[in-house]
Amino acid sequence: MNRRMILKGMFGATLGLPLLESFRSNEAEAQSMTTPPFVIFFRQANGVQSGRNISETERFFARTDNGPQLTTASMQDRAVGELVDYRDRLLVLGNVNLENFSAYADGHARGAIQALTARGPAAGTSAGGSMADGESLDWRIGRELNPNGNEPLYMYAGRNSGWLGGACVSWRGSGAANKRSPVHNPWNGYLTLVGGMAGQNNQELAEALAARRESINDLLRGQTQALLSHPRLSQADKDKLDQHFASIRDLETTLTCDLDANEEMALEQGSTGYDSTDGNETLAAARLHMQVAALSVACGYTRAVAIQVGSGNDGSTRYWDGNTQMENYHYISHRILSHGGEGTSIPNADMLHHKVDLQFAQTFKHLLDTLDQYQTVDGGSLLDAGMAIWYNDSGNGPPHSSRDVPYIIAGSAGGQLRQGLMLELEGGDNERNHDKLLNTIGAAVGLTNGNGDPLDDFGDAGTRGRCTELLV
Repeated sequence: MNRRMILKGMFGATLGLPLLESFRSNEAEAQSMTTPPFVIFFRQANGVQSGRNISETERFFARTDNGPQLTTASMQDRAVGELVDYRDRLLVLGNVNLENFSAYADGHARGAIQALTARGPAAGTSAGGSMADGESLDWRIGRELNPNGNEPLYMYAGRNSGWLGGACVSWRGSGAANKRSPVHNPWNGYLTLVGGMAGQNNQELAEALAARRESINDLLRGQTQALLSHPRLSQADKDKLDQHFASIRDLETTLTCDLDANEEMALEQGSTGYDSTDGNETLAAARLHMQVAALSVACGYTRAVAIQVGSGNDGSTRYWDGNTQMENYHYISHRILSHGGEGTSIPNADMLHHKVDLQFAQTFKHLLDTLDQYQTVDGGSLLDAGMAIWYNDSGNGPPHSSRDVPYIIAGSAGGQLRQGLMLELEGGDNERNHDKLLNTIGAAVGLTNGNGDPLDDFGDAGTRGRCTELLV
């Protein structure tokens, strides 16, 4: 009899048996099973309403007058204050600086395409026709770490057209041929996850769902019965095994790879606004995408997801100020009735932008709530096992700065990242360090460089390394 046995569960996840004293040898050591780290990116366009690099009241970042610790007081009246319930599990980052590639000839293109690639534009492309010159981090993670060759999920909410062609943050590599097409309808994303191709007939899908609902204990009934009947097994170990198998049943209730019938109906019926220009419907679709995203990482389908809201400048979506629908978000971000640099001023546009930020913060909190409801195989929260990252293309409204671009990280990737802090990344105001941040994220998930060391060379040739100030 081996000194330990591994139960293999759904989607390749493993559930380790408890250490049994009856079979323990002198050299035997307990081994804990952990959920591999993952990342879900949630992208907002057009910068945030911030007093950094512009003469406006600061309404986004947390206060640091009394130190970097995130507290209820330091987050009060700021957009990040919507996340106060998770303050001890957040990293709010300032001084994240992109490269100001002049070839982009457009702040939206520079941010939207560079944010996950850390690369300049492909040769011969600029402004609204800009293309990435390399793969994005979500694709790199999926390409190297996903099981069974699964592609990382790329999801989109809002009108999928407009500046930069709509979907523009996830790339397989350089140029138009490597621009990824997103899942637009959340229901289709769910069908892809649980039933394979969306073209399956209802019977095939029903069979696929039934297979995923089959108990791990049922699948391994013969093995568990053989172990329980072993003559060397003590009563204490039998009790321990009974408790272990019961815990697997409890885990399956939470960590299932499909939704129940009511949840499926709500997802299908709620997905109708995925192509809307109405801000409420757009963010509702984003929340449904988050539900599918959380399910996909909980089940081990993918280690990376990117969720994009709106086109390159989110120039079609009209968010709401209470019962009043605002002008399109791009106008609000410019503070004028124009997609360019001249136009009639919009009264209180900075406050309207802040109200859009609040809605994105509330939507990001929905993702955190959803991840936190899942229990991992080692008994923790799924949120703590990975990272959920809310980021923007640029630092503010006008002038869409490449400096102080917001990145909010929730979750510690299994204890690798510091938490509960508002931190300024190392580097001067004009020093590019965004690629170091992407290297830090990639390394935390498990990516390596060509030498097998933690990732430190992702993106354009330029600055290299990781943001060690974020590491525990």
